[in-house]
Amino acid sequence: MAPNKETINDAIINCLKNIYDPEIPVNIFDLGLIYNIDIDDELNVKILMTMTAPDCPEAEYMFQEVKQMVGYIEGIKSVDVELTFNPPWDWNSLSDDVKCDLGLI
Repeated sequence: MAPNKETINDAIINCLKNIYDPEIPVNIFDLGLIYNIDIDDELNVKILMTMTAPDCPEAEYMFQEVKQMVGYIEGIKSVDVELTFNPPWDWNSLSDDVKCDLGLI
């Protein structure tokens, strides 16, 4: 069965949940660093993401890791990752489960 947008989207989210912020022990998806995942009809993927801070020393590494790891998913033709700081990331981006795990609530 050929991959479709829904299965590709699920695979991307699973992949992103295996990439962790090096300073906060939470994956980048649950951390709220992924703002949007867009998949076109030809299975080209565009991911809009941010970092916890504009001067994050690991920004380039994480950016490249997302592009590389998502690119390994079978069926995807291309991956474009765009970095934005608008809106800036803040702690409200975390889910309540993650906030609880980190002792923030």
